[in-house]
Amino acid sequence: MTGNYVTTRPLASRIAIHEYGTNPVPWYAWVHGLLAPYAGPVLEVGAGTGALWSGVEHPPLVLTDGSPAMCATLRTAVPDAAVARAGADRLPFADGVFGTALANHVLYHVADPATALAELRRVLRPGGRVAVATNGAGHMAEASELAVSIGLPPVDVHEHFPAEAAPAALALAFDDVVSRRYEDTLVVTDAGAVVAYVASLADRPLTRDEEDAVAAPVSAAIARDGAFRIGKHAVLVTAVRAG
Repeated sequence: MTGNYVTTRPLASRIAIHEYGTNPVPWYAWVHGLLAPYAGPVLEVGAGTGALWSGVEHPPLVLTDGSPAMCATLRTAVPDAAVARAGADRLPFADGVFGTALANHVLYHVADPATALAELRRVLRPGGRVAVATNGAGHMAEASELAVSIGLPPVDVHEHFPAEAAPAALALAFDDVVSRRYEDTLVVTDAGAVVAYVASLADRPLTRDEEDAVAAPVSAAIARDGAFRIGKHAVLVTAVRAG
């Protein structure tokens, strides 16, 4: 999905569909509720558009992303944060400088998640906390089926770093590992939102026929049931760096 990060638009479309979530506590608020107050400085790798920090008070904050477009957006979206272009598996920071490190739905994009976890451990000071979000079996399955039906790859292949394996992966580098599932279902009442989401998974614009093929079953479900439902399986795994 490298081509999806040349601009911020695909990621924005993937974020937008989660506005149809039924959990009364939105994902970002839920994450902050588990982690705040933060021990600073705080590092977020693969920070994308900076949506996690919108309107949130925080200690000194450093944001990284491998995409120049994302870094440009971060500098505007979170103007009081330091921004660096870097991959999660090669961080340009000294050892033990951060009190908190986050990787929000990032590590399944990394070639070697174990290397990224080692890097997160390296830059954390003893007693510092790490928080890693990923997805598990069945996540966005209904949308994934629509993508596959028009010849696109399925929604992010989380088998590379799935929720089911994440706690054990963190336990190799950290202590006090805890995995928490975020309970949510998307109840989508606009077929266009699903089309935009599926389109965001492609490295090219969808044809009109492809858009129609995605919209048809979604519109039928909305007409029949009042909404098109998409299941989620997202977890936040937290841990602590021992001395």
